[in-house]
Amino acid sequence: MAEVSSRKDQSLRPFLKWAGGKTQLLGEIEKKVIPFLEARAPIIYVEPFIGSGAVFFFLLKNYRQRIKQAIISDINADLINLYQVIRDQPRALIVELANLEKQYFTYATEAERKIFFLESRAAFNALEHMPLQKSALLLFLNKTCFNGLYRVNSKGKFNVPFGKYQHPTICNTAVILADSEALQGVEILHADFEETRAYINQQTFIYLDPPYKPISSTSSFNTYAKEGFEDADQIRLKKFCDEINAQGAYFVLSNSDTTAGPEHNFFQSLYSEYTINRVKAKRAINSNGKARGEISELLIANDNVLKEFIPVK
Repeated sequence: MAEVSSRKDQSLRPFLKWAGGKTQLLGEIEKKVIPFLEARAPIIYVEPFIGSGAVFFFLLKNYRQRIKQAIISDINADLINLYQVIRDQPRALIVELANLEKQYFTYATEAERKIFFLESRAAFNALEHMPLQKSALLLFLNKTCFNGLYRVNSKGKFNVPFGKYQHPTICNTAVILADSEALQGVEILHADFEETRAYINQQTFIYLDPPYKPISSTSSFNTYAKEGFEDADQIRLKKFCDEINAQGAYFVLSNSDTTAGPEHNFFQSLYSEYTINRVKAKRAINSNGKARGEISELLIANDNVLKEFIPVK
């Protein structure tokens, strides 16, 4: 794992805006993982649904010396391409992104900026085999689209609308460079979550943040890949958690709290043998304005493993 200077550590944070990001839950996740770090460090860190990497960058910033290996992955090819470009070509990415930022701010009116956004979105969806340019466009769209959403249609095309921000920070050079240095030595995989099983042993901590199960018909904003993530995938993920537990590794999983909806026992039943904690988070993504605000989410973990730890020598 690369060492980052204290100055760069201050800039070490997610380079993406991300709907449903875990910044608000970092304290609760930290409390759960500390006993594992104390018993098993140096650990292997695995995150198969990397998203904006809020938990990943937080742990690197605060517990770098206790992490000997890190593996991040996602089924979203564009997202993984962006992580790889930030790791391997940060300065070239900054040049591309700065040019997009400069062009965006030459337009004085919201209507003109919206046209440029839509043109950039069309260019992003049309690009193939140009990882640097596509990464720059993805970062640009992320900073200027509605609420930092990543959503695709049935054809896999990015379709999030314009965000109407007056002064978005599009090219944050310090964050890109700090994140690039932190990503040196990190394995970045375009893969289904099950493909990370090869890295699981008694020194592995695996954080799982899958697309959330919708709690209502107005809260389904998780079309994150054209394949979707349905109940069958949630059940497949639970079986994967059973594998993690059987290996003596430790997992923490976040998901929606469905107790107020028609499937109120879905996760309570599915993960009945594990620890389930409700935590509070503020969410702004819902087509029903009355449903926005502070909601409950779930943190699920195999805390039973913590009680069985025998220090590894």
